[in-house]
Amino acid sequence: MPGVARVRWGAGVVAVGLVVSACTPGGGSGGTGAAGSSQVVRASWGDPQNPLEPANTNEVQGGKVLGMIFRGLKHYDPVSGKAENMVADSITSSDQRSFTVKLKHGWTFSDGSPVTARSFVDAWNYGALVTNNQVNAHFFAYIEGYDQVHPAAENARPTARTMSGLEVVDEHTFTIRLTQAFSSFPDTLGYTAFYPLPRSFYRDHAAWLAKPVGNGPYQVASYTRGQVMELRRSPSYSGPDKARNEGVDLKVYTDNNTAYTDLQAGNLDIADDIPAAQLPNVKSDLGNRYINQPAGILQTLAFPMYRQAWGSDRARSLRRGLSMAIDRERITSTIYRDTRMPAKDWTSPVLGKDGGYRTDVCGEACTYDPQQAKRLIDEAGGLPGGRVTLTSNVDSGSHREWMDAVCNSINRALDNDRACTVEPVGTFADYRKRVTNRQMNGMFRSGWQMDYPLIQNFLEPLYYTGASSNESGYHNPEFDDRVDRANAAGSRSDTVQEFVSAERLVARDLPTIPLWYQNGTAGHSERVSNVRLDPFSVPVFTDVKVTS
Repeated sequence: MPGVARVRWGAGVVAVGLVVSACTPGGGSGGTGAAGSSQVVRASWGDPQNPLEPANTNEVQGGKVLGMIFRGLKHYDPVSGKAENMVADSITSSDQRSFTVKLKHGWTFSDGSPVTARSFVDAWNYGALVTNNQVNAHFFAYIEGYDQVHPAAENARPTARTMSGLEVVDEHTFTIRLTQAFSSFPDTLGYTAFYPLPRSFYRDHAAWLAKPVGNGPYQVASYTRGQVMELRRSPSYSGPDKARNEGVDLKVYTDNNTAYTDLQAGNLDIADDIPAAQLPNVKSDLGNRYINQPAGILQTLAFPMYRQAWGSDRARSLRRGLSMAIDRERITSTIYRDTRMPAKDWTSPVLGKDGGYRTDVCGEACTYDPQQAKRLIDEAGGLPGGRVTLTSNVDSGSHREWMDAVCNSINRALDNDRACTVEPVGTFADYRKRVTNRQMNGMFRSGWQMDYPLIQNFLEPLYYTGASSNESGYHNPEFDDRVDRANAAGSRSDTVQEFVSAERLVARDLPTIPLWYQNGTAGHSERVSNVRLDPFSVPVFTDVKVTS
């Protein structure tokens, strides 16, 4: 890409299966959740990794909140996932490189200040500036001038503070100039990183972080880390999807089994991750209050390609062998009870064939074959140091169960009870720190929850050289070039074909191995109705009604 060493897209709402459960000691009802208002929904949650800045949030828990307190230029339909205009009145282009954005009138932030063209332009410039250390900075990498505000060289200082490709025309109009044609660019603009910010964000940053101000259907009332975030309906919200309840108390849980118990006891209204241990009984426990639906979620295992033992050419056979040692069919059927499906590619069935989903991409590498697995691992010189570890956080998502099952499968294939061992990390926040600091030595969980329903979102943020969710450290110039061609393609079908071609390179190199596609699961109490999940597996909180 001209002028940029490599487009390094910020990770989407990553690390799938991060939905937290189980109440921390003393969590209670969150104060106003039950006693203070009969119209407040009580839902399970987990503390986010970073402060809730739109350009500094790329994981599920933080993204859940930002999706409630903000609205962007686009919004993803809660049924189809299709990108539709929200704050934008129109986004037009004659060449798929220069775009004119016109905003709808009347939008305000919850502090009463107006949402203007500058609200977006200033927020994007802030998010892109390297000295602000925003993890989603590279979502702006296609905008002209990004390489001046975010130089690629390590420790380099920016030569500009704003991107030349952004220009405010008037209060409700701004223009975007990209470094290359990118036909799908407008569809990305509902993602968290592209949200607008009010002037208060810059005037008193610390105060804003303590109580974020957005332009969405909810506003933050209070937040006590480790306990509860109280969100209340914003009286100034002018969008079409106004909340049908008075608010939501997001209660912090560190064990999803406890959240499930709270749900059954009537102390919680929505638990949006049913633990594996409860799946055999969930239908009899909850009846029609149990939700199980496809979602744009893929669970994978990543290898630390930045380690010689895993990233060498010889290690390709090792990675392939380990993938073939995992009995996906057995694990999904015995542990997950129709809530997971063995993966055959690096996207999701929710995309459909027209959107890039293919069943033949991973092929033999995702097929259980213990004899071939052992042969390939022996061919690679055996496991590094004679054993392999598998790491994830274990405070949510029933991760311990499937990690034990994966290691047991590998051990059976290699006829060695100590070949694979689980190295659990107690909390999601600690786990994410180890992953982002590249401290992994063996296999680690690297699931993905889509930010928008495009094949680009499943591939570019995770495997493009230098992308901020490229946590395996994968580097393949041929893959990068095919992604660039895909983004510049003139038609949707051409774009999809190019991305499928790039995906086949990932299948050849295996920096990660697909495990299974994950459904969204949830349960709700009798106290609420009209509960459903969107294609990202997040409850559509604005639609929830409190019935008693």
